[in-house]
Amino acid sequence: MQFGLSDEQEMIVSTVRSFVENEIYPHEAEVERTGEVPPGLGEEIKRKVLDLGFYACNFPEEVGGAGLSHLDFTLVERELGRGSMALTHFFGRPQNILMACEGEQKERYLLPAVRGERMDALAMTEPDAGSDVRGMKCAAVRNGGDWVVNGTKHFISGAEHADFFIVFIATGVDETPKGPKKRITCFLVDRGHPGFAVRDGYNSVSHRGYKNCILEFTDCRLPDAQVLGAVDGGFEVMNEWLYATRLTVAAFSVGRARRCFDYAVDYAAQRKQFGQAIAKFQGVSFQVADMISEIDAADWLTLAGAWRLDQGLPANREIASAKVYATEMLARVTDTTLQIFGGMGLMDDFPIERFWRDARVERIWDGTSEIQRHIIGREIFRPLGA
Repeated sequence: MQFGLSDEQEMIVSTVRSFVENEIYPHEAEVERTGEVPPGLGEEIKRKVLDLGFYACNFPEEVGGAGLSHLDFTLVERELGRGSMALTHFFGRPQNILMACEGEQKERYLLPAVRGERMDALAMTEPDAGSDVRGMKCAAVRNGGDWVVNGTKHFISGAEHADFFIVFIATGVDETPKGPKKRITCFLVDRGHPGFAVRDGYNSVSHRGYKNCILEFTDCRLPDAQVLGAVDGGFEVMNEWLYATRLTVAAFSVGRARRCFDYAVDYAAQRKQFGQAIAKFQGVSFQVADMISEIDAADWLTLAGAWRLDQGLPANREIASAKVYATEMLARVTDTTLQIFGGMGLMDDFPIERFWRDARVERIWDGTSEIQRHIIGREIFRPLGA
């Protein structure tokens, strides 16, 4: 395995990092203060990314994307992890699941999303169904040739900016020896569709300005043309296209940890106590040594998962390992950095307290740490029949 990056990959890293530092960092304080992305700023960021040629870089060239490999795209996500999620959202990475679009769906959803003309949002989570996808209660039933949908989704990221939604909905129940088992179908739903409403979600301590919303369906009629993939084939679509979202969270966590680490090192080198820089104290230098070791380990674990995807190798366990380790590593790094800063770490003069708060959600969304450990254990024991 080649551990070094190619010249092209170094260029990707340099370009995205420079973009984040110059176009994202300057606006972070205002977003943090107001909890809002200033009007027009999101579109400005999107326009600059389009000019840069990186919009929808996770899509193949045949549909207008940059055609980056999984490894290349993971490097992009790692660098974006350094910046505010509320702002990097407009860097534009539509859901890969849109590659399942067929026929007219391509012109209506896939291609406009890749061109930056329409934005999407993914909706699975419900008040009573998070990691338990089959526990969802938002359901669709056949009526007059259409599907009539009733129910609620929540914690839907990016919904306030979305023009359409990729929604997973229960469409039936099978009786099995282990009890009832719901069938799931994926639908494409346009903002403003009759019977469909988007409203504000909850206030979160993590990632201010990157909002979550609530979706409500009330006798919402959807034709078969809105089905993405096959009817009752939601899990097949999900497993084919959504496997790498956990890798994105891992990469984000590594990027954020490296930015936090840089703050810790600079502060420790400059802050003086008892007549010398606190970096001279073993209690601080050992913490810094542990931080960089964990960051590097999470980085390589994440890149290895992406590399396996590019090689066509099984990567479910490796991606779960990257997600759980990188997100828990980020929690430790942000906490240690705050400790090095002391009381100033809790003040909003520095972004450390923000990094600390933002880190908490990474162990929850896209599959909790407990779910990742379940996946890892299952992948280890299943071949043994246990």
